[in-house]
Amino acid sequence: MRTLRFVIVFVSLLALTLSASAQQKNAPQAKPCSSGDYRLLDFWVGDWSLTWPDSPGGTPAGQGTNKISRTLDNCVIQELFEADKPVGLHGMSLSTFDRPSGKWKQTWVDNSGSYLDFMGDVHDDGAIFMREAKDKDGNPIKQRMVYKNFTKDEFDWSWEKSDDGGATWKVMWPIHYTRMSKAKVQQKEQGQKKAPWYKQW
Repeated sequence: MRTLRFVIVFVSLLALTLSASAQQKNAPQAKPCSSGDYRLLDFWVGDWSLTWPDSPGGTPAGQGTNKISRTLDNCVIQELFEADKPVGLHGMSLSTFDRPSGKWKQTWVDNSGSYLDFMGDVHDDGAIFMREAKDKDGNPIKQRMVYKNFTKDEFDWSWEKSDDGGATWKVMWPIHYTRMSKAKVQQKEQGQKKAPWYKQW
């Protein structure tokens, strides 16, 4: 009789253990980039109108748009930059948090043939992405992007360079970001819609 009771208790415990294990396997797993450092660039996500004045770096006053979205299960921030007048610059970047280094990394490419790679830090009051480069004469310089002056729907971004190893910085291209309304986003997207490929000739 004791043996039978022991067997019943053992089988019951085994069934409970297997059931709990199955539930854990079937439970949705947390995505690896859903929290923590991977979400620090969320302030940038959205559709933005951009404006800038005549700039020391030679960029004439103008305006553009920038669409920032999360992709690949929130592990990557994708940027789609468009400025038709007067600079005619279209570009994109991909940014992700690199856990081994504890830094953000960004790669930028555009329709001028540029390729830029950055390493950055995101803080409570802004973000800075930097890179080593050379000027037209081959001298080493530093370049950086600075995100600052945040409110809910606006912030400032600036492209800067340093000729003295980072001791001082010169703003080459300041851009002001203003979040676009849903209506404006829809209007922009409708204007970009093209006829189906089979109707384009």
